[in-house]
Amino acid sequence: MKKEDKNLIIEALGAQLNEYQHFYLTNIEGLDAQKTSDLRRACFKKDIKLVVAKNTLLQKALEKKGIDAEIFSALKGNTAVMLCNTGNAPAKLIKELTKGDKTGEAKPELKAAYVEETVYVGKQNLEFLSTIKSKNELIADIVALLQSPAKNVVSALQSGGNTIHGVLKTLGERAE
Repeated sequence: MKKEDKNLIIEALGAQLNEYQHFYLTNIEGLDAQKTSDLRRACFKKDIKLVVAKNTLLQKALEKKGIDAEIFSALKGNTAVMLCNTGNAPAKLIKELTKGDKTGEAKPELKAAYVEETVYVGKQNLEFLSTIKSKNELIADIVALLQSPAKNVVSALQSGGNTIHGVLKTLGERAE
């Protein structure tokens, strides 16, 4: 491959890495055409972009983006990149696709991930990554927690107002 072609690929990979907030490096080696096609369809349904690239070109694109060198240890063998804007979506998809596997050799296999500006290396992080919440989910949880006491006060005032109104009405209608 010519140096100009490699530079074009590195630029394209860099643009894709900049377009998405999170990415997962996975091993899909050994998947036949049908399983690879199924994986691509599942990724498309979950708004995940699946890209296969040479490790050296991917490493150069990651270096240009300024990603921590710790992730480079995962760039061995066949590497597919899952790009997304929801941090836990690829982890949930990998977990779903490998559910029921007792051997631990099911594909896709997590090699490393870059989620919420943190690097996770190794498939032992899959469980944690599938439960991690995105910034938007955390903000929604905080807003719900902040609204909860106000809703309780309003509810208590409304129910108390109805009770007081009912008592006053009953007292007013009572014959003296």
